[in-house]
Amino acid sequence: MKKCKAVLIALVLLTLLVPTVLFAAGEKEEAAAPVAAKPFRIGIFVPGVVAGSPLYEQLVEGTEKAVHENQNATVKVVEGGFNQGEWQEKVTSMAASLEYDLIITSNPALPFILAEVAKSFPQQKFINVDAFYEGHPQIATYLYNQVEQAYFMGYLGGLVTKSKMSGANSDLKLGMVVAQQYPALDKMMRPGYEMGAKAVDPNITVDFRVIGNWYDANKAADLTNSMIDAGADVILSICGGANQGTIKAAKERGKYVLFFDSNEYKLAPGTILGCGVLYQTKLVYEVVTAAIKGQVEYGKAKVVDTRAGYVDFISDDPLYIQHVPADIRAEMDKMIKKIKSGELVLQVPKL
Repeated sequence: MKKCKAVLIALVLLTLLVPTVLFAAGEKEEAAAPVAAKPFRIGIFVPGVVAGSPLYEQLVEGTEKAVHENQNATVKVVEGGFNQGEWQEKVTSMAASLEYDLIITSNPALPFILAEVAKSFPQQKFINVDAFYEGHPQIATYLYNQVEQAYFMGYLGGLVTKSKMSGANSDLKLGMVVAQQYPALDKMMRPGYEMGAKAVDPNITVDFRVIGNWYDANKAADLTNSMIDAGADVILSICGGANQGTIKAAKERGKYVLFFDSNEYKLAPGTILGCGVLYQTKLVYEVVTAAIKGQVEYGKAKVVDTRAGYVDFISDDPLYIQHVPADIRAEMDKMIKKIKSGELVLQVPKL
């Protein structure tokens, strides 16, 4: 009788134990299930406005393309406006919101603002394309070789001012009107432009003028007219939204414009003779994709150039072919091939 009772107790205990074991196994199985990837949140800070600014349009386009291909990524655009005094406050507000794993921007002046904001938000990561700033563990930057880009422009300007084109004169003088002065402009663009011009003829001079902001088209037009009055017949315009003033004045006076950063021949066919471009959409797409995957090296500053496919001169546009004489185009092709092959090396100086 005692033996039967012992067996009965054992069976009861086993009955109670089996569900417990199965439940525990089920819990283990559920815990091992894959966890959904944490969203990677990106904020784009535009130091100005997107519309009408080719590089900022490309900044947004490249980021959105990367986000579209990564389901766990999101993006939000914040326009900083033209008042530079407000940029730091607006970037600070973005970081303080804790909404973003990454804040990306594009402007040579921004690294210093980012470094200040980073002091208060040590977990915030930043990427700045079109800038060079190394050594900060929260910031990664990518700088275009704009010595090459400006050299393209200066070389074409030199060929045109020495030509018999209707708008050229005998003064051997080019113009350059810029929005503001900053290290990349003073150490890369201006010297590159002058080097390119003097490679055609060492007697060519450059008339250099500064607007003081990125939007005053009327002042850009006034400066352009003043340069034309002083003998300039080809003018490089690096003015953002104020480029329209340079183009309008040159068109009215029968002179020529060289355009920086994007293909804009269509804006003024026959007036805009050359376009040096930065492939920012390509760079931003690659960089943001790497950031989402955790592959960006913060604290590093990288230089990208013509040979790597990020800087170029648009020589296949029908409007360029139509309005620039064949002999000038042939000389441009020779020079561009030298840079792409590495025969002609234009170093980026320390900024």
